[in-house]
Amino acid sequence: MDADQGQGDRARIICEAIRRAVIERALAPGDRLPEDALGERFGVSRTIARHALGQLAAEGLVDLRRNRIAVVATPSFEDARDIFDVRVELERLVMRHLAGRLTAAQVAELRAMVRQEDEARHGAAGNAIRLATAFHVRLAEMTGRPILIRYVSEISYRAGLSLSTFGRPHSSECAVNEHLALIDALVEGDAAKAAELMATHLEAVAERALLQAPGSSGRDLMEILAPYAAPPAPPPPRRRRAKEA
Repeated sequence: MDADQGQGDRARIICEAIRRAVIERALAPGDRLPEDALGERFGVSRTIARHALGQLAAEGLVDLRRNRIAVVATPSFEDARDIFDVRVELERLVMRHLAGRLTAAQVAELRAMVRQEDEARHGAAGNAIRLATAFHVRLAEMTGRPILIRYVSEISYRAGLSLSTFGRPHSSECAVNEHLALIDALVEGDAAKAAELMATHLEAVAERALLQAPGSSGRDLMEILAPYAAPPAPPPPRRRRAKEA
């Protein structure tokens, strides 16, 4: 593995951790993300931390301000509404691609994911949100279409940030039942019906959750990200140049 690939892998670990922390509401809109603290927590250089923050900024999850200050983005209510409108259209495409084409193994995998959601309903709210997001991302991945997968993944995380900003607590029982209905529609094979069912589901998510912004809480970034950061890997040994004969 060359140096560039190694740096990219470590930046990707930071990105995945921050995305998950945002989805689980461990990180809230406006929370600061200092490069030095990220580097220390994940055992990487500030350069790699800066690269990860740039990637998250491109996805709309992080705002980069003057003097290299990065914070979790705070979408406006209009942004949140636009995000859900775009998400509806993207995920309609997913349903049209998948209707009548899922294998038995894929159907079993999706049903297992929904069972996990159901089991998480009485636990931490953030865990249920993460599992629900993973279900939608997995549907996109099953299309095998890289562009669609990329945009659905990014819009799903931005939707999670919007829910973190404006959401109110609500029962996830509806979401579990709606996910089961989506699977049934895909198995049935009616593409138009499946697409409209997805649109109805996402509109219901927005209506149930998008209400008001919670107050900010000043918490320690190192503490917040501790569960998301694996122990840093030791640096690779330096390669010695072979002596010429």
